[in-house]
Amino acid sequence: MPRQQGWFALILALVIAAGTVVFNFPLLLGLDLRGGSQLTLEVQPTEEIEEVKIEQTEAVKYVLDRRINGLGVSESILQTIDNNKLVLELPGEQDPTRAARVLGETALLEFRSQKIGSDVKFKELKEERAKARTLLNYYQLLYRGKSSPNSFTLNNDQIKQLESNFGISNGPEELLPQVEEVLTNINKKIVDLFEPAYLTGKDLISAGRQQEQNSASWEVTLAFNKEGSEKFAKLTQSIAGSNRLLGIVLDGRSISEASVGDQFKVAGITGGAATISGNFSAEAARDLEVQLRGGSLPLPVKILEVRTVGPSLGAENIRESILASISGLICVALFMLIIYRLPGFVAVVALSLYALFNISFYALIPVTLTLPGIAGFILSIGMAVDANVLIFERIKDELRSGNTLIRSIDTGFSQAFSSILDGHLTTLISCIALFSFGTGFVKGFAATLGIGVVMSLFTALTCTRTLLRFLMSYQALRRRTNFLPVNQLPSL
Repeated sequence: MPRQQGWFALILALVIAAGTVVFNFPLLLGLDLRGGSQLTLEVQPTEEIEEVKIEQTEAVKYVLDRRINGLGVSESILQTIDNNKLVLELPGEQDPTRAARVLGETALLEFRSQKIGSDVKFKELKEERAKARTLLNYYQLLYRGKSSPNSFTLNNDQIKQLESNFGISNGPEELLPQVEEVLTNINKKIVDLFEPAYLTGKDLISAGRQQEQNSASWEVTLAFNKEGSEKFAKLTQSIAGSNRLLGIVLDGRSISEASVGDQFKVAGITGGAATISGNFSAEAARDLEVQLRGGSLPLPVKILEVRTVGPSLGAENIRESILASISGLICVALFMLIIYRLPGFVAVVALSLYALFNISFYALIPVTLTLPGIAGFILSIGMAVDANVLIFERIKDELRSGNTLIRSIDTGFSQAFSSILDGHLTTLISCIALFSFGTGFVKGFAATLGIGVVMSLFTALTCTRTLLRFLMSYQALRRRTNFLPVNQLPSL
């Protein structure tokens, strides 16, 4: 009896602990339940690396993971699905455009000095770039609804003149891509006016951002390691006080050109710190900071597919999943009560404890719950019921043989143990295999089913037995008709 009370106290303590966890730790919902975005990425080969292997993909994944953390997207999932493909899930993110841009760019930062004698050509290209940016801003205001174009500084004649200069004459839906292409070509020509990179982002220690003084623009701050500091000092010294500029190039695109004052002729800019100013918005500065802190991608990445799941679809999935779960539990409960009577009632209570323990475990680990994960949970309920059915059928066989009630209960549990253990172990082995070799939602299904199998074994052999023995301490319940119909009882 003291041993039985100890088990009962343990179960009560577990119920209180599980309830506390469920109350304080919300469940993490996956993309299909919460809504969000899914990006399929492909790692691209280069001239040096013609075939992408799993090692290169894992290296790219490491950099992307750091960038995702920098974006501040919580509960994201990044998985390798092939030698050269990755799938990124961003629950709750309904606009994946920014994430795709930040993740897809290689973020190769270069510092270059302007070539001697390129001043005139640079001035011409700089003017062309300013005009192209003006036209691009106008189209963004007009066709993307960012603001009213009436407040724009240029009139219609000036806009038409710019369109004519750049050879742009197609429909409105094609204007933005055309201007962006013109701007890209101008940037390439500007980059060609600078020497090959003397210093790159590989020598960066950290990157940050801050708002420029007396301005609404933001700037990105850089800190170099010792070698990078020496290179930066030497580079700035070589162009200090001259007409040559320091070009800051990101992914082959010039984002800033800065002059270096006369005061740095002697030693250059020392201290290992630099600032990138380019009229950045707060969001643009943050994106660049994230890319630089995450590091350069070892290989380029191509966005193959962007899929968005709306929150309304996620909410509908949750409603249907809860309905399916409750319906299944009610059907199982009715079956157990009708077929097994008092033991069936004990099984229903044990199943309720089983569900509570599972949900608390999902919240504690935590497990990101998806639709296949819910399917695994419901399937594990079937495993838990199956264990109870084996036990109760053994008890009924013992009662039909004429054994006493208490002895029949003990014998039923002991003789059903090996069958229950074998069944749970084989299912658990399958779960381990699915989790090890599966990807994405298959892993979620395997995880929830595996946790459920372990919990099922505990509740069937411990909770059910303890509760049943506890009820048998009441004389009014200790009747064999609570376990078998009268016509199946042996004659005494």
